Amino acid sequence: MGKMLGIKVPKKEAEKIRKQLLELNLLDVNFKVKHQNDFVIFPIKERIKGFEIIETTFEKAIKRPHSYREVVDISSELQPLLPSSFDIIGDIAIIELPEELMSHGKNIGKAILKVHKHIKAVFAKGSKVSGKYRVRELLHLAGEGRTETIHRENGIRLKLDVAKVYFSPRLATERMRVFSRSKEGEIVFDMFAGVGPYSILLAKKAKMVFACDVNPIAIKYLEENKKLNKVENLIPILGDVRKVAGQVKADRVIMNLPKFAHEFLKEAMMNVKKGGIIHYYGFSHEENLFGEHLEKIEKVAEELGKNVKVLEKRKVRPYAPYQFNIAIDFSVF
Repeated sequence: MGKMLGIKVPKKEAEKIRKQLLELNLLDVNFKVKHQNDFVIFPIKERIKGFEIIETTFEKAIKRPHSYREVVDISSELQPLLPSSFDIIGDIAIIELPEELMSHGKNIGKAILKVHKHIKAVFAKGSKVSGKYRVRELLHLAGEGRTETIHRENGIRLKLDVAKVYFSPRLATERMRVFSRSKEGEIVFDMFAGVGPYSILLAKKAKMVFACDVNPIAIKYLEENKKLNKVENLIPILGDVRKVAGQVKADRVIMNLPKFAHEFLKEAMMNVKKGGIIHYYGFSHEENLFGEHLEKIEKVAEELGKNVKVLEKRKVRPYAPYQFNIAIDFSVF
Protein backbone atom coordinates (compact mmCIF):
# COMPACT_ATOMS: atom_id res chain seq x y z
CA MET A 1 0.00 0.00 0.00
CA GLY A 2 1.30 3.47 -0.94
CA LYS A 3 2.08 6.24 1.50
CA MET A 4 -0.79 8.39 2.74
CA LEU A 5 -1.14 11.70 4.53
CA GLY A 6 -1.47 11.77 8.28
CA ILE A 7 -1.39 14.36 11.06
CA LYS A 8 0.56 13.72 14.25
CA VAL A 9 -1.05 15.03 17.46
CA PRO A 10 -0.35 14.58 21.19
CA LYS A 11 -2.40 11.76 22.73
CA LYS A 12 -4.13 14.05 25.24
CA GLU A 13 -5.57 16.23 22.44
CA ALA A 14 -6.44 13.31 20.16
CA GLU A 15 -10.14 12.96 21.03
CA LYS A 16 -10.88 16.68 20.60
CA ILE A 17 -9.03 16.77 17.24
CA ARG A 18 -10.73 13.55 16.07
CA LYS A 19 -14.15 15.16 16.58
CA GLN A 20 -13.07 18.30 14.68
CA LEU A 21 -11.71 16.22 11.78
CA LEU A 22 -14.97 14.27 11.59
CA GLU A 23 -17.03 17.49 11.57
CA LEU A 24 -14.87 18.93 8.79
CA ASN A 25 -15.07 15.63 6.88
CA LEU A 26 -11.24 15.45 6.76
CA LEU A 27 -10.72 12.18 8.67
CA ASP A 28 -10.33 9.16 6.39
CA VAL A 29 -12.49 6.65 8.24
CA ASN A 30 -11.57 3.84 5.86
CA PHE A 31 -8.22 3.52 7.66
CA LYS A 32 -7.16 2.78 11.24
CA VAL A 33 -5.63 5.44 13.47
CA LYS A 34 -1.95 4.79 14.38
CA HIS A 35 -0.43 5.07 17.87
CA GLN A 36 3.21 6.11 18.34
CA ASN A 37 4.50 6.65 21.90
CA ASP A 38 2.66 9.72 23.24
CA PHE A 39 1.25 10.63 19.84
CA VAL A 40 -1.65 9.62 17.65
CA ILE A 41 -1.52 9.75 13.84
CA PHE A 42 -4.83 10.34 12.07
CA PRO A 43 -5.30 9.38 8.39
CA ILE A 44 -6.54 12.49 6.55
CA LYS A 45 -8.07 13.11 3.14
CA GLU A 46 -6.11 16.28 2.29
CA ARG A 47 -3.41 18.56 3.73
CA ILE A 48 -4.44 20.64 6.75
CA LYS A 49 -2.63 23.77 7.85
CA GLY A 50 -1.40 24.12 11.43
CA PHE A 51 -0.58 20.44 12.01
CA GLU A 52 2.50 18.30 11.65
CA ILE A 53 1.87 16.44 8.40
CA ILE A 54 3.60 13.11 7.82
CA GLU A 55 3.47 10.54 5.06
CA THR A 56 2.97 7.00 6.30
CA THR A 57 1.01 3.79 5.69
CA PHE A 58 -2.27 3.00 7.46
CA GLU A 59 -4.07 -0.30 7.95
CA LYS A 60 -7.50 -0.62 6.38
CA ALA A 61 -10.30 -0.25 8.91
CA ILE A 62 -12.64 -3.20 9.31
CA LYS A 63 -16.09 -1.75 8.81
CA ARG A 64 -18.62 -3.20 11.21
CA PRO A 65 -22.10 -3.69 9.77
CA HIS A 66 -24.71 -1.34 11.23
CA SER A 67 -27.64 -3.69 10.77
CA TYR A 68 -28.16 -7.45 10.97
CA ARG A 69 -29.77 -7.10 7.53
CA GLU A 70 -26.32 -6.50 6.02
CA VAL A 71 -24.98 -9.89 7.19
CA VAL A 72 -28.00 -12.21 7.26
CA ASP A 73 -27.84 -15.26 4.97
CA ILE A 74 -31.12 -14.97 3.09
CA SER A 75 -32.32 -14.84 -0.53
CA SER A 76 -32.62 -11.41 -2.17
CA GLU A 77 -36.39 -11.72 -2.71
CA LEU A 78 -36.92 -12.19 1.07
CA GLN A 79 -34.55 -9.35 1.99
CA PRO A 80 -37.27 -6.62 1.83
CA LEU A 81 -39.36 -8.55 4.39
CA LEU A 82 -36.67 -8.33 7.11
CA PRO A 83 -37.86 -6.07 9.96
CA SER A 84 -35.78 -2.91 10.34
CA SER A 85 -35.99 -3.00 14.14
CA PHE A 86 -36.63 -5.25 17.11
CA ASP A 87 -37.07 -4.86 20.87
CA ILE A 88 -34.06 -5.15 23.14
CA ILE A 89 -34.85 -6.04 26.76
CA GLY A 90 -31.66 -6.26 28.80
CA ASP A 91 -29.41 -8.56 26.75
CA ILE A 92 -32.31 -10.29 24.95
CA ALA A 93 -33.60 -9.35 21.48
CA ILE A 94 -37.22 -10.02 20.53
CA ILE A 95 -38.09 -9.73 16.85
CA GLU A 96 -41.44 -9.92 15.08
CA LEU A 97 -41.08 -11.94 11.88
CA PRO A 98 -43.64 -12.28 9.08
CA GLU A 99 -44.79 -15.84 8.35
CA GLU A 100 -42.53 -16.11 5.24
CA LEU A 101 -39.41 -15.55 7.35
CA MET A 102 -40.19 -17.93 10.24
CA SER A 103 -38.30 -20.81 8.60
CA HIS A 104 -35.22 -18.53 8.33
CA GLY A 105 -35.40 -17.61 12.01
CA LYS A 106 -32.14 -19.28 13.01
CA ASN A 107 -30.15 -17.38 10.37
CA ILE A 108 -31.78 -14.10 11.39
CA GLY A 109 -31.02 -14.79 15.07
CA LYS A 110 -27.36 -15.55 14.30
CA ALA A 111 -27.03 -12.32 12.26
CA ILE A 112 -28.41 -10.25 15.17
CA LEU A 113 -25.89 -11.84 17.57
CA LYS A 114 -23.07 -11.18 15.13
CA VAL A 115 -23.81 -7.45 14.77
CA HIS A 116 -24.97 -6.65 18.33
CA LYS A 117 -22.28 -7.98 20.66
CA HIS A 118 -24.18 -7.07 23.85
CA ILE A 119 -27.16 -9.28 22.87
CA LYS A 120 -26.89 -12.81 24.24
CA ALA A 121 -30.20 -14.37 23.14
CA VAL A 122 -32.67 -13.86 20.30
CA PHE A 123 -36.35 -14.82 20.30
CA ALA A 124 -39.16 -14.37 17.78
CA LYS A 125 -42.64 -13.31 18.85
CA GLY A 126 -44.94 -16.29 18.52
CA SER A 127 -48.73 -16.23 18.67
CA LYS A 128 -50.73 -13.21 19.75
CA VAL A 129 -50.61 -11.96 23.34
CA SER A 130 -52.92 -14.22 25.32
CA GLY A 131 -54.13 -15.09 28.80
CA LYS A 132 -54.90 -12.71 31.63
CA TYR A 133 -51.20 -11.93 32.18
CA ARG A 134 -50.79 -10.48 28.64
CA VAL A 135 -47.72 -12.58 27.81
CA ARG A 136 -46.68 -13.65 24.36
CA GLU A 137 -45.30 -17.01 23.28
CA LEU A 138 -41.61 -16.70 22.34
CA LEU A 139 -39.66 -18.92 19.93
CA HIS A 140 -35.94 -19.31 20.55
CA LEU A 141 -33.86 -18.42 17.47
CA ALA A 142 -30.23 -18.13 18.60
CA GLY A 143 -27.88 -17.64 21.53
CA GLU A 144 -28.65 -18.59 25.12
CA GLY A 145 -31.93 -20.30 25.92
CA ARG A 146 -32.73 -18.18 28.98
CA THR A 147 -35.55 -15.63 29.17
CA GLU A 148 -34.55 -13.84 32.39
CA THR A 149 -32.55 -10.63 32.10
CA ILE A 150 -31.86 -7.26 33.74
CA HIS A 151 -33.06 -4.27 31.73
CA ARG A 152 -31.70 -0.78 32.37
CA GLU A 153 -33.69 2.37 31.67
CA ASN A 154 -34.10 5.83 33.20
CA GLY A 155 -31.39 5.12 35.78
CA ILE A 156 -33.12 2.04 37.24
CA ARG A 157 -32.59 -1.72 36.81
CA LEU A 158 -35.48 -4.07 36.16
CA LYS A 159 -35.10 -7.82 36.51
CA LEU A 160 -37.73 -9.76 34.56
CA ASP A 161 -38.53 -12.88 32.57
CA VAL A 162 -39.57 -11.86 29.04
CA ALA A 163 -41.58 -15.08 28.64
CA LYS A 164 -43.60 -14.72 31.84
CA VAL A 165 -44.37 -11.02 32.29
CA TYR A 166 -45.49 -8.18 30.03
CA PHE A 167 -42.87 -5.47 29.49
CA SER A 168 -42.35 -2.92 26.73
CA PRO A 169 -38.97 -1.17 26.45
CA ARG A 170 -40.58 1.28 24.00
CA LEU A 171 -42.30 3.18 26.81
CA ALA A 172 -39.10 4.37 28.53
CA THR A 173 -39.57 7.97 27.27
CA GLU A 174 -43.21 8.00 28.34
CA ARG A 175 -42.30 6.73 31.81
CA MET A 176 -39.69 9.47 32.12
CA ARG A 177 -42.27 12.06 31.06
CA VAL A 178 -44.64 10.96 33.84
CA PHE A 179 -41.73 11.02 36.31
CA SER A 180 -40.87 14.60 35.28
CA ARG A 181 -44.53 15.63 35.85
CA SER A 182 -44.60 14.04 39.32
CA LYS A 183 -43.84 16.02 42.47
CA GLU A 184 -41.89 15.27 45.65
CA GLY A 185 -43.86 13.61 48.46
CA GLU A 186 -46.80 12.26 46.45
CA ILE A 187 -48.82 9.12 47.12
CA VAL A 188 -48.80 7.15 43.84
CA PHE A 189 -51.08 4.28 42.83
CA ASP A 190 -49.74 2.19 39.92
CA MET A 191 -52.79 0.10 39.01
CA PHE A 192 -51.14 -2.31 36.56
CA ALA A 193 -47.55 -2.22 37.78
CA GLY A 194 -45.95 -5.24 36.12
CA VAL A 195 -42.31 -5.58 37.22
CA GLY A 196 -42.27 -1.92 38.27
CA PRO A 197 -40.97 0.34 35.45
CA TYR A 198 -43.27 3.19 36.60
CA SER A 199 -43.36 2.30 40.30
CA ILE A 200 -39.61 2.00 40.90
CA LEU A 201 -38.94 5.22 38.97
CA LEU A 202 -41.70 7.24 40.68
CA ALA A 203 -40.58 5.99 44.11
CA LYS A 204 -37.53 8.26 43.71
CA LYS A 205 -39.80 11.27 44.30
CA ALA A 206 -42.91 9.82 45.93
CA LYS A 207 -43.69 9.50 49.62
CA MET A 208 -45.26 6.09 48.94
CA VAL A 209 -46.07 3.99 45.86
CA PHE A 210 -48.81 1.33 45.91
CA ALA A 211 -48.07 -1.06 43.02
CA CYS A 212 -50.78 -3.53 42.06
CA ASP A 213 -50.70 -6.41 39.57
CA VAL A 214 -52.74 -9.56 39.04
CA ASN A 215 -49.73 -11.60 37.79
CA PRO A 216 -47.93 -13.30 40.73
CA ILE A 217 -44.72 -13.61 38.67
CA ALA A 218 -44.73 -9.86 37.93
CA ILE A 219 -45.15 -9.17 41.67
CA LYS A 220 -42.27 -11.56 42.47
CA TYR A 221 -40.01 -9.56 40.14
CA LEU A 222 -41.37 -6.29 41.53
CA GLU A 223 -40.27 -7.45 45.02
CA GLU A 224 -36.81 -8.27 43.60
CA ASN A 225 -36.59 -4.93 41.78
CA LYS A 226 -37.52 -3.13 44.96
CA LYS A 227 -34.39 -4.66 46.57
CA LEU A 228 -32.25 -4.27 43.45
CA ASN A 229 -32.92 -0.52 43.35
CA LYS A 230 -32.88 -0.10 47.17
CA VAL A 231 -36.42 1.28 47.19
CA GLU A 232 -38.16 1.32 50.60
CA ASN A 233 -41.31 3.35 49.89
CA LEU A 234 -43.10 0.87 47.63
CA ILE A 235 -45.82 -1.61 48.54
CA PRO A 236 -46.44 -4.42 46.01
CA ILE A 237 -50.05 -5.64 45.97
CA LEU A 238 -50.90 -8.95 44.31
CA GLY A 239 -54.50 -9.10 43.14
CA ASP A 240 -57.25 -7.55 41.06
CA VAL A 241 -57.23 -3.78 41.23
CA ARG A 242 -61.03 -3.83 41.72
CA LYS A 243 -60.49 -5.31 45.20
CA VAL A 244 -58.26 -2.37 46.17
CA ALA A 245 -60.72 0.25 44.88
CA GLY A 246 -61.36 3.00 47.39
CA GLN A 247 -58.65 1.87 49.81
CA VAL A 248 -55.91 4.14 48.47
CA LYS A 249 -56.09 7.94 48.31
CA ALA A 250 -53.45 8.85 45.75
CA ASP A 251 -52.17 12.14 44.35
CA ARG A 252 -51.28 10.35 41.10
CA VAL A 253 -52.71 7.21 39.47
CA ILE A 254 -51.05 5.32 36.58
CA MET A 255 -53.33 3.29 34.28
CA ASN A 256 -50.89 1.58 31.93
CA LEU A 257 -53.17 -1.12 30.50
CA PRO A 258 -54.03 0.42 27.11
CA LYS A 259 -56.38 -2.30 25.89
CA PHE A 260 -58.60 -2.40 28.99
CA ALA A 261 -57.89 0.76 31.02
CA HIS A 262 -61.35 2.17 30.17
CA GLU A 263 -62.92 -0.71 32.13
CA PHE A 264 -61.14 0.45 35.30
CA LEU A 265 -61.87 4.19 35.21
CA LYS A 266 -64.29 3.90 38.12
CA GLU A 267 -61.60 2.28 40.31
CA ALA A 268 -59.05 4.91 39.28
CA MET A 269 -61.37 7.80 40.19
CA MET A 270 -62.26 6.15 43.51
CA ASN A 271 -58.56 5.98 44.42
CA VAL A 272 -57.53 9.53 43.54
CA LYS A 273 -57.65 12.53 45.89
CA LYS A 274 -59.61 15.64 44.94
CA GLY A 275 -57.34 17.52 42.52
CA GLY A 276 -55.24 14.39 41.93
CA ILE A 277 -54.00 13.33 38.50
CA ILE A 278 -54.72 10.19 36.49
CA HIS A 279 -52.45 9.05 33.64
CA TYR A 280 -54.75 7.08 31.36
CA TYR A 281 -53.56 4.97 28.39
CA GLY A 282 -55.51 3.56 25.49
CA PHE A 283 -55.39 2.34 21.90
CA SER A 284 -57.07 4.35 19.11
CA HIS A 285 -57.45 4.65 15.37
CA GLU A 286 -55.72 7.77 14.02
CA GLU A 287 -59.07 9.15 12.78
CA ASN A 288 -60.39 9.42 16.32
CA LEU A 289 -57.43 9.48 18.68
CA PHE A 290 -59.01 10.81 21.86
CA GLY A 291 -62.77 11.22 21.31
CA GLU A 292 -64.06 7.83 22.51
CA HIS A 293 -61.68 7.72 25.47
CA LEU A 294 -62.66 11.24 26.60
CA GLU A 295 -66.35 10.28 26.38
CA LYS A 296 -65.75 7.26 28.63
CA ILE A 297 -63.78 9.37 31.14
CA GLU A 298 -66.57 12.02 31.26
CA LYS A 299 -69.29 9.35 31.60
CA VAL A 300 -67.62 7.60 34.57
CA ALA A 301 -66.90 10.95 36.27
CA GLU A 302 -70.58 11.90 35.91
CA GLU A 303 -71.71 8.57 37.39
CA LEU A 304 -69.47 9.18 40.41
CA GLY A 305 -70.56 12.83 40.73
CA LYS A 306 -67.06 14.11 39.91
CA ASN A 307 -65.62 16.60 37.43
CA VAL A 308 -62.53 16.07 35.27
CA LYS A 309 -60.13 18.51 33.70
CA VAL A 310 -57.95 17.30 30.81
CA LEU A 311 -54.34 18.45 31.30
CA GLU A 312 -52.64 16.85 28.31
CA LYS A 313 -53.38 14.46 25.42
CA ARG A 314 -50.64 12.84 23.38
CA LYS A 315 -49.74 10.06 20.99
CA VAL A 316 -47.28 7.79 22.81
CA ARG A 317 -46.30 5.55 19.89
CA PRO A 318 -47.77 3.79 16.86
CA TYR A 319 -48.58 0.14 17.58
CA ALA A 320 -50.18 -1.00 14.31
CA PRO A 321 -51.00 0.57 10.93
CA TYR A 322 -53.17 3.68 11.61
CA GLN A 323 -53.38 2.71 15.31
CA PHE A 324 -51.74 4.56 18.19
CA ASN A 325 -51.08 4.07 21.86
CA ILE A 326 -52.40 7.32 23.37
CA ALA A 327 -52.15 8.99 26.77
CA ILE A 328 -54.60 11.34 28.47
CA ASP A 329 -53.57 13.08 31.70
CA PHE A 330 -56.53 14.47 33.63
CA SER A 331 -57.29 15.72 37.12
CA VAL A 332 -60.40 14.82 39.12
CA PHE A 333 -62.47 17.22 41.29
